[in-house]
Amino acid sequence: MRNYKSYFFLTLVGSNILFFMEIKILHIDSNHPLLWEQLELAGFTNHTDFTSTKEEIEAKIQNYQGIVIRSRFKIDQQFIDKATHLQFIARVGAGLESIDCEYALSKDIQLIAAPEGNCNAVAEHTLGMILSLFNKLNQADSEIRSGQWNRESNRGHELDGKTVGIIGYGTMGKSFAKKLRGFDVTVLCYDILENVGDANAKQVSLKELQQKTDVLSLHIPWTPDTDKLVDLDFISAFAKSFWIINTSRGKNIVTADLVAAMESGKILGAGLDVLEYEKLSFETLFQDKNTPDAFQYLLDGKKVILTPHIAGWTYESHERLAQVIVDKIKALYFPPEKPIVIEDCQEVRVTGIGGVFFKSENPKELIAWYAKHLGLKTDDYGATFCWKNTDNEDCTTQWSPFKNDTTYFEPSTKQFMQNFRVHDLEQLLNKLALEGVTIIGEVASYEYGKFGWILDLEGNKIELWEPIDISFE
Repeated sequence: MRNYKSYFFLTLVGSNILFFMEIKILHIDSNHPLLWEQLELAGFTNHTDFTSTKEEIEAKIQNYQGIVIRSRFKIDQQFIDKATHLQFIARVGAGLESIDCEYALSKDIQLIAAPEGNCNAVAEHTLGMILSLFNKLNQADSEIRSGQWNRESNRGHELDGKTVGIIGYGTMGKSFAKKLRGFDVTVLCYDILENVGDANAKQVSLKELQQKTDVLSLHIPWTPDTDKLVDLDFISAFAKSFWIINTSRGKNIVTADLVAAMESGKILGAGLDVLEYEKLSFETLFQDKNTPDAFQYLLDGKKVILTPHIAGWTYESHERLAQVIVDKIKALYFPPEKPIVIEDCQEVRVTGIGGVFFKSENPKELIAWYAKHLGLKTDDYGATFCWKNTDNEDCTTQWSPFKNDTTYFEPSTKQFMQNFRVHDLEQLLNKLALEGVTIIGEVASYEYGKFGWILDLEGNKIELWEPIDISFE
């Protein structure tokens, strides 16, 4: 007899038909055990197959409603055609480049990824590469171990005062920009989407970014538009010599052109967690033993740091990736654990003030004034007020002055910006869009919650926050 929890009581949207369905999930890559355990507890039926070929998996995939992968092989049109009952594909990672996304969506297959799961790991790794390059840590360590004590040749650079350019300002780019807040740097970002800049990075054109950047960091997926993006023409468009960091995908850089730019001095150093020569599985580098000349240069170069696609590969992200995937799979089949509150037959969209933000000539001095004279418990960003709602749950409200030249309030030109706490941000934004409200940018996710932005009828920018208050404890 099957476990009764393996069957879900589902309601067809737009009808009164109810039915039971067993949701079977095939795991074709190993992941953190919590993924399996929590799906099982939720009533899903889990199967594994870590060894069969793609063709062997295709022969049985019609028996499954879900598949969980990392990067073992490509989920192409042929695979999807065999998966006649597939309802979702979940990739335990940030990108979906190993999946024919357009074709999968045409078959009503939901696509799930977890960029929130390893964005912090990638951000820390990126910053670590920059600091290691600037201070020649690898070179100095190697020389000391070989008996050399060279101080002048290992003189480093300071990050403060530099301009850091970020290409790709999604979850990864935003997480990296946040890590730079403790440095006295200018952070610029370029993205194909409009209005994604925030308090941590000013969004600019690609041309402006290339004119001002000292350190370039790539946080973009591998797509036809980004394939071989960084070539000689792209590099030559930079006004200054610069350092480059790539923790995105290896094929976004033409390695031979990167090497040529390093030889000419246009690129001062490179931190590469990904390589053009990687296989899709990320488990191997070359199919044969021939080492390309450009790669040999990187292997021998003192101004290069190489890591084996591990920027997002920490113990913490291993668990966090699995948790994000579990939560997103469960969200497909179960209603939110905490539904929108209805009071007096009226939907409650805003649950409180999340923050008060305003422009200031000198935020640091102003924060210090409020701490001294009004007793606010402040930090570098303002103050956090803790309170409890009517359900006795811990809640927070933020108070923050911003510099007068902040771009975070754009496209509004007003001095203030409000932040409202909400229950279900994405659901609310969908409703607001249908009501004709102007939506600004895309939803951004951090460890302290999700954020979205709208404009009111007078052009005031409003930030909507689905909070995770426990992160402030």
